Order: sequence, then structure tokens, then C-alpha cells
Amino acid sequence: MISSRQLTQKSFLRRLDWPLIVLITLLCIISVTTIHSAMGGGQYSLDFGVRQIFYYILGAIIAFIIMLFSPKKIRNYTYMIYIIFNVLLFGLIILPESSITPVINGAKSWYRFGPISIQPSEFMKIVLILVISKVVAQHNRFTFNKSFQTDVMLLLKIAGVSFVPIILILLQNDLGTTLVFLAIIAGIVIVSGVTWKILAPLFGGAIVLGGSLILSIIYKPSLIENVAGIKTYQLGRINSWLDPYAYSSGDGFHLTESLKAIGSGQLIGKGLNNGEVYIPENHTDFIFSVIGEEFGFLGSVILLGVFLLLLLHLIRMAMISDDLFNKSFIIGYISLLLFHIFQNIGMTIQLLPITGIPLPFISYGGSSLWSLMSGVGVILSIHYHTPKKYNDEAPTQKRTTSY
Repeated sequence: MISSRQLTQKSFLRRLDWPLIVLITLLCIISVTTIHSAMGGGQYSLDFGVRQIFYYILGAIIAFIIMLFSPKKIRNYTYMIYIIFNVLLFGLIILPESSITPVINGAKSWYRFGPISIQPSEFMKIVLILVISKVVAQHNRFTFNKSFQTDVMLLLKIAGVSFVPIILILLQNDLGTTLVFLAIIAGIVIVSGVTWKILAPLFGGAIVLGGSLILSIIYKPSLIENVAGIKTYQLGRINSWLDPYAYSSGDGFHLTESLKAIGSGQLIGKGLNNGEVYIPENHTDFIFSVIGEEFGFLGSVILLGVFLLLLLHLIRMAMISDDLFNKSFIIGYISLLLFHIFQNIGMTIQLLPITGIPLPFISYGGSSLWSLMSGVGVILSIHYHTPKKYNDEAPTQKRTTSY
């Protein structure tokens, strides 16, 4: 067994998670290149690709600072961080509109400090993963006789720490982020040790409820209005998703243009800076439409391939981790990425309704990127401070090939 003194003598560079760093760097190159190309439509006088470089540099600094803290220290500060971000979310609700809490695109979800805007709900995704992971690890550590009752108690604990941020996000009318929270919770619960005798009916009931809701919206929208109080006109995004060309001048405009852009890209695309289809704010949530148009099917597959390698690398880390907190965090982060990727790309090709969920590491935006890089920092910390597991340092272990 390698002592802590021996571990500290190992090279700093050797203890870094290079596959993760390389994959994030590739995503950075794709992001900056595509955002710069999206500026060719003349929508903006600024080149947001340059800003994205700044956001990535700051995000890398955040990630490496977090990496220097051991997972144990991060775990110890989790509840304090959780309280701070809940207070920030609550502040957006009670504080009046001002230069610090502006209304942007009809929502008061940001704190603005000069040129920097911070969206607490984005960071809350990582904080929620941290706090649920800590709850799961503590519960299992002090539960010596697992039973149906202890599993129910764990679910109640998870629901308890998730309730406040979910309510605060819903009060901001941010359904997309709420769905991300639910995906995170589901992912961590699956590996938490809760018996499938509880999870099977729980997930089954959620699927039935969600399916019933969708069918009601499609075939009986008046029922939704009577039961939930949601007005028929508020279902515009659902209606435009099901029949975008009937709403092409309104709610369906983004989707019809996205389909046109991706379809016109064909196999190899039109080339960098040669996009012709106009999509408002195409450098943010609809960045995949730009990739589909300018780089075609092959370019889209390459991007998905990089995402796949990233997910496989994270899955490998989770599988070989012996620490439940570390494992839970990685699984929660994987759940976040999967939901973002599937939802964002799905909405651009009419597979899913449109929501304000960015494509991770690719869409333009500081808060989203810094939040994701904070999660990368935690994962780098897990790798850096437990090198005998992830770098195969132990002499009795056989070296394995990384990505």
C-alpha cells in the first residue's frame, strides 16, 4: 500500500486526469469555433466566441482551484455552500428589479456585477449533486441493518434537501432546470442502494404520470386547464413542438428554422462561416443547429463521439470508485450531462419540446459553463487525491489503458 508521503512525491502532472482534460479541451475548441461561426449571420456586433474563450479560461481556473481541495474537504463544506445558493435563489425572488438583479428575457434569474452575470440556478445543479451525494454517503455509513424502512428514510432525506431549491426554481418559472434537478435525483437514487422494490413502482408511477400528462395536453388540453389551472394558450410550446409548421410565425419559428438548418447541412455541411438559415440566439440553446448546418451529419457525429468518450470516462471512474460520496457525485454529474445533451439536441430535431437548456460545454454562456467546470473540478479532485485508484499507482494493480 502506498503511503500518503509517497503519494505527495508523485509528479503533479502525473496525478491529473488527462483524458478528462483533453476531452474538455476538444469541447472548448468545438464551442469557440462554432460560436464564432454563428456570428456570421450579422445578428450581433460582438464576437461571442472571444467571450467564450474568456469564460473557458475562468472556468479552467475555477476547476483547478476546486481540484486542490480534497473530496473530504469539499464534502465538509457542502451544507454551507448549499445554504448560500439557496439564499441567492431566494434573493432573486424577493429583491426588486435593479441593475444587480435585472430582468433578462422576461426572467429575473441573474445577478449582474458589471460585465459579469451569475445565474445561481446553474450552480445549484452542481450543489444539489454535492448535497444529495453527502446525504446518501452519510445515510449508508450509519445504516448497519438495511431495510425497507431505512430505504424510505433515505428517499425522504433526499426529498428534503431537494425540496427547497426545486420550489425556488419553480417560483422563477424555470421548468427546464427543475427537470434537470429531477434527472440528477433519479440518477443518484439508482446507485444509492435503495431497493428496486421501492424504485420500480416509484419510477413506473412517474412514467405513467408523465405519459398521462403528455396525452392530456395532446388530446384533452381543456382537462389540464381545469385540473392544473394552466391556460390553453400557455401550451404553445407543446403545440408548436407537435406541429411546428402550423405555428411557424410564432412559437414554432425556432424549431422550423432549426430543422431547415440541420437538414440543409446534409452529410458534410456547408462549411465554416457559411450558415444561411437565420435562427435568433443561435449561439446559445440552438448551437447544435449551427453545427448541423455548417458541419453536417459527420460534424454532428464527431461532437456526439466526444460526448460519448466523456461519458464513458466518467462511468469508468464511477465504477472503480470505492467511496460512495465520490461515486454518487460522478453519477449525478453524468445524469446532468445526459439530460442536457439529450434534451438540447432532441429539441433541435423535434424529438422533444423546446426548453431553455443549453448544450453542455458548447452553448455560449458564463454561468452554465462555470457550473459545469465546477463539477469538472470536483471530478479532478477525486482523481487527483486518490491516484492509487485512478492512476493504477498500487504496485499490485495491473495498468489499464485509458482513453
